[in-house]
Amino acid sequence: MKKKVFFKTFGCRTNLYDSQVMMSSLKDYEITENEAEADAIVINSCTVTNGADTHVRSYISHIEKSDSDAKLFLTGCGAHTKGESLLKEKRIHGVFGQSEKEKIDIMLSQEKPFYDPGDLNHIDEAVVDDFIGKSRAFIKIQEGCNFRCSYCIIPFVRGDARSMDEGRILEQITRLALNGYGEFILTGTNVGSYGQDSKTSLALLMKKISQIRGVRRIRLGSVEPIQISDEFKEILDEPWLEKHLHIALQHTSPVMLKLMNRRNVYKQDRELFELLADKGFAIGTDFITGHPGESEELWLEAMQNARELPLTHLHAFTYSKRDGTQSAFMKPEVNGKVAKTRLHEIEALIHSKNLDFRKAFSGELDVLIESEKEGFYHGHDQHFNKIVVDSDEDLVGNWINIQNYEVREDFNYAKL
Repeated sequence: MKKKVFFKTFGCRTNLYDSQVMMSSLKDYEITENEAEADAIVINSCTVTNGADTHVRSYISHIEKSDSDAKLFLTGCGAHTKGESLLKEKRIHGVFGQSEKEKIDIMLSQEKPFYDPGDLNHIDEAVVDDFIGKSRAFIKIQEGCNFRCSYCIIPFVRGDARSMDEGRILEQITRLALNGYGEFILTGTNVGSYGQDSKTSLALLMKKISQIRGVRRIRLGSVEPIQISDEFKEILDEPWLEKHLHIALQHTSPVMLKLMNRRNVYKQDRELFELLADKGFAIGTDFITGHPGESEELWLEAMQNARELPLTHLHAFTYSKRDGTQSAFMKPEVNGKVAKTRLHEIEALIHSKNLDFRKAFSGELDVLIESEKEGFYHGHDQHFNKIVVDSDEDLVGNWINIQNYEVREDFNYAKL
């Protein structure tokens, strides 16, 4: 009988993809979705913030307090920042970098504790043709980042930007489409940099993906404002492109953007967002509150700018000092309670904007039902807004067109 392995994934869509690669590469182990019966637990970690590290440590503590005899293995970005210390503390059995994930059987079979950080120049060659427990397919198209934002540790744990082979990407999507997947989320460390090292582009790749039979909708991970090129703008009216784009700003104060070593300029960001809004796009962004140097005056300026932007979605978090980054040495620091108050303030603003967007939209919703919870079906529409559906039919994995629905505080609701 094969030993069983449980995968616990933290963080971004890139990690979700990497976990699927590991699952697809397993030959000597059986996957279980019940951690209590696992002989081995693979923790695919995130280290983008101190909070992310805390979540990983808390999970390890949870396993330690349980009756589990499973060996713990750490991979993901946290393997490079916390792996050695956790190994020395004997809290985990083995640590391996992202480049080693296709060797998962070898990693799990190691009898002695080990640390194998792998290669930060590695490019995936795996082809995933199924996503266990998912109705949408996550496609990693690139790895690493050439940006050097002053607060960010990710380039040091993921390496410089490098693109996956186009033919392999298209082969993978073709296989997944044949297996019934219709929605594809293109992901990576810095998705918009795809093709810069191979004389192609994200827009051209998306056009080729759209021509594959069975592809119904293409979503993108986070892109940078400067990556929405003229070529990209030419595909904005295509029916297969999600009507939601997540464009990372991180801040809207020009002074703060300079401190953060960001490449975007607020005036140009606003012009871009207004263009997208005019075309009916919902727009999400990333935002950091409490970065060193964020005075009350700069915060008020940022909030005023945020009110003027047509934003509908937000991924915001308080600044988290990361050793080895420029921001870690910057002064003055912002009090943690102040940073959290500012976080709640901008979250409330964008939540209100999202509600207004959903109330103003009078069209039909094109929804992929992703899951069922307590008798209700959950999915996302073309604007990446949540919808809850009450139906007597099993709708998981189905595409449905919804004409009549109710706009509620946190989601849209429909009864079929």
